[in-house]
Amino acid sequence: MQPNQLLKQMVDFNKAAFDNSFNTMVILQEQMERMAKAYTDQATGISAEAKNAVNEWTKVYKKGLADFKSMMDQNFEKVESFLSPGK
Repeated sequence: MQPNQLLKQMVDFNKAAFDNSFNTMVILQEQMERMAKAYTDQATGISAEAKNAVNEWTKVYKKGLADFKSMMDQNFEKVESFLSPGK
């Protein structure tokens, strides 16, 4: 097996592991978001300002996740382009 082929398999494995872990993290985040929303909607002692803070927190977290995923995808593409034949 050629070194580039072995490295490509390693990168493919790491990308698959990252994608699976990331998808799990997104599922957990969505569940926590639903729980936080249900709690803030049903709790009587929480102000509208606190509810808005929780909503903003989830928006910022989602944007951070999307930015992180985009950056990782771009970096995996760069590594794959370095390992592709003809380069």
